[in-house]
Amino acid sequence: MGAGKTTIGRILARKLGKRFIDSDHEIEARTGATIPWIFEIEGEASFRRREAEVIRDLTAQDGIVLATGGGAVLDPASRAFLKQRGRVVYLRASVSSIMLRTTHDKSRPLLQTADPRKKLEELTAQREPLYREIADLVIDTGRPNVQSMVQTILTQLSALGPAAARTGRGPHMHTSQPSQASITEQSRMFLNVDLGERSYPITIGAGLLSDPALLERHIAGHKVAIVTNTTVAPLYLERVAAPLRAAGRDVLEIILPDGEQFKNWDSLMTIFDALLEHKCDRKTTLVALGGGVIGDLTGYAAASYMRGVPFVQMPTTLLSQVDSSVGGKTGINHPLGKNMIGAFYQPRAVLADTASLETLAPRELSAGLAEVIKHGAIIDAEFFDWIEANIGKLMAGDQQALAHAISRSCEIKADVVRQDEREGGLRAILNFGHTFGHAIEAGMGYGAWLHGEAVGCGMVMAADLSHRLGLVDAATVARMRALVAAAGLPTVAPDLGTERWLELMEVDKKNEGGAIKFILLKPLGSPNITSAPREQLLATLAACVG
Repeated sequence: MGAGKTTIGRILARKLGKRFIDSDHEIEARTGATIPWIFEIEGEASFRRREAEVIRDLTAQDGIVLATGGGAVLDPASRAFLKQRGRVVYLRASVSSIMLRTTHDKSRPLLQTADPRKKLEELTAQREPLYREIADLVIDTGRPNVQSMVQTILTQLSALGPAAARTGRGPHMHTSQPSQASITEQSRMFLNVDLGERSYPITIGAGLLSDPALLERHIAGHKVAIVTNTTVAPLYLERVAAPLRAAGRDVLEIILPDGEQFKNWDSLMTIFDALLEHKCDRKTTLVALGGGVIGDLTGYAAASYMRGVPFVQMPTTLLSQVDSSVGGKTGINHPLGKNMIGAFYQPRAVLADTASLETLAPRELSAGLAEVIKHGAIIDAEFFDWIEANIGKLMAGDQQALAHAISRSCEIKADVVRQDEREGGLRAILNFGHTFGHAIEAGMGYGAWLHGEAVGCGMVMAADLSHRLGLVDAATVARMRALVAAAGLPTVAPDLGTERWLELMEVDKKNEGGAIKFILLKPLGSPNITSAPREQLLATLAACVG
């Protein structure tokens, strides 16, 4: 409920040339009674029976866009009819979003309770698995741009093709096993980074690397250059390259050494050398197949080669899927500072295959969780609560938990990038923990600590500094430290020496006029960009450095 089904459904129907029907309105038309009245007089069980009858009848019709009630999935027969007879779009919304949209709506009988938030949380826990069971598309609607969402749905429906022809079989009759292709299409999530003519889609789901059509629709020219590293290449390079060659593309493979220490000028030149030797032109598409280092290098190469060629992000680590592949920040490291040389350059698409996380080393998984925690800490306290409650599942590689963490993180980052593409102000909040973290990486030598490890420790330090400035209480610092530790990340910073710490933090893109700028919390779930008095900063260093 409250996810926008009626609004989106009406627009979709108009654009598709179909009729729009709301199942709740159909029930009211048939009974001559309102939904709240049916609930009050007949009870929910009676309403669900009427709803199941309406779903059965409406799904037998052609040429309609049907918006169902939120509880329609509770009936097994209705789920079967919906799945077998059409394409199912699940408009996913957080409890907080639904609360904002339904607070003053007295027409929703299930929310007329003393604690509607608790009721929504219970309904979400009950229904979420059923929505995902039947969904062909999952669309997040947390901060909706309606027209953008509609266009994303239309694009993805077109990619999926028409629903299977009706067979006349009932929901309990035997059907053949689904093909591998249909399995990989299920429960994909689609977001859009809304940047006008530079807008692009993010697709999240299992099996994307094995779906060549998904990548190929974003490649216009004859030549494709796949940039990857020595770790990822044996796992996924042939899976991506072979179908492109079979389709007649000229594929160039560029394999770089693996590690943050190789995010440098030499690696960038290696990419340029290969592109020039292969006579790649302006219609060549670069594909970044790997983690954050590969994504940043490939994006910077794409921004610079012949003054700009298209590229696609195919992130294979959690950190790159939840953060670095989205937003268009590209670049390389310099011995004096991390990411100090680069460009803002947006990809044509981001294709995040969650199945690639199954081959991820535990240390890399933990590093990715740092950026997930960051998004909750600066924007969404409810998401932070969810991470705390589900950190065990995330650490165990639970696919459903990871898919939610990735989609919510991408949604948060996409919304920030939409408002401030080139980090003129707001986007700086995405650097929570990074001022300390980048200092750790540069001070220890790139590669000694993973980026996510440094950020995780940096967030603990930033929370500590927030407390010393009176922005958050001690309990918030304790929560941050406990969650970072539970994610398998370090909470004690290395001893670089006080002056070296200050020197490294002074080399930061956020700084102005020589003053070190920090992203702090005020309170949890809300960022604060500020400088800090030297006394408090030194106290944080003394407390957090081991």
